Amino acid sequence: MTTSAPNLAGPLAGIKVLELGTLIAGPFCARMLAEFGAEVIKIEAPEGGDPIRQWRVLKDGTSLWWSVQARNKKSVTLNMKDERGRAIARQLALEADIIIENYRPGVLEKWDLGYEQLKAVNPATIMVRLSGFGQTGPMKDLPGFGAVGESMGGLRYVSGFPDRPPLRVGISIGDSVAALHGVIGAMMALRHRDATGGRERGEGQMVDVALYESVFNLMESLVPEYDQAGVIRERTGGALPGIVPSNTYTTRDGDNIVIAGNGDAIFKRLMLAIGRIDLAGDPQLARNDGRVPRTAEIDHAIQSWCDTQDIDGALAVLKAADVPSSKIYSVRDMMSDPQFLARDMFEQHHFPDGTPVKLPAISPKLSATPGHTKWMGPALGQHNDEVLAALGYSAQQIAAFRQDKVL
Repeated sequence: MTTSAPNLAGPLAGIKVLELGTLIAGPFCARMLAEFGAEVIKIEAPEGGDPIRQWRVLKDGTSLWWSVQARNKKSVTLNMKDERGRAIARQLALEADIIIENYRPGVLEKWDLGYEQLKAVNPATIMVRLSGFGQTGPMKDLPGFGAVGESMGGLRYVSGFPDRPPLRVGISIGDSVAALHGVIGAMMALRHRDATGGRERGEGQMVDVALYESVFNLMESLVPEYDQAGVIRERTGGALPGIVPSNTYTTRDGDNIVIAGNGDAIFKRLMLAIGRIDLAGDPQLARNDGRVPRTAEIDHAIQSWCDTQDIDGALAVLKAADVPSSKIYSVRDMMSDPQFLARDMFEQHHFPDGTPVKLPAISPKLSATPGHTKWMGPALGQHNDEVLAALGYSAQQIAAFRQDKVL
């Protein structure tokens, strides 16, 4: 049996996306569509562009993050304070299959680029709107960054240790989760549009993504537990509350190890592996609801065993017992790990000066139409001439736009 070579055009080849927004949520949403073949045109301010170009670690004045966040996108600079810039953006919006934006509600309406304004001309318009609090409600006009969404959505409250203030995850998780909700919404809206007549006659819609709601969507059983039992989930450090044992422990060489022995059969194998035959055979501990009241005892038994093991030895024992476990990886660990390498989770590229650089590979992995990096994040305005020429503007008109600082 033979399999055909993967199609690197991507499953979204032929889909046009306009990205109006900066920083993380909107651009990450558009990035994923670009990685799977959509033509993404990113609108940036002529002066400085997207602020993420200067965030975190820089090379030659540009963020290394930018090389990932903007890969496969076309950069077009437009002065949105100039009516000619707004007119060009409107042309691009009316030609797009999907528009992604993360301004405060009302900004696009001032520019004649709001969803209802575009829908009146093109009923097939799909607009993904990412904002702190959504397009409705008493907080819709307030600024809402990812940190605010994580706090209001419940994630910060349960993160950290009970005797200390809440902690944040070390990445912009609220923005990224919202972006993923935007991608899901865009794909469902595109499916509906195509099922109702396609680009010419289909029904578009607005995808309204609020950062706090995206985080809230991850919060498992928080609501029914409170509604029915008055339970407010609190911070539990490295443990997963109510699911025992699932915690972080420390080995004798100072490494941290996650051990998830919370399945009933797994718990028994774990106890036998660490020499606690008494706990393995205790009928009260045979099910999770019996283990929860004795969480401290079980965690103490596991930690006492970890005190006698180095990280490699502990992992070997747990692997032999078929107990889910892992060292907590740094990026250094990832980049030398056989699993990451076997799955081709790093891509080799080059900066314009020839310097090699590794980027994270694209996820998820599709067997027939995988994602593909065509180019790293573009220079500011790199695609101005190409995109405007495709809209019908002459070289002279483009030069005049540039002279008048429209571009």
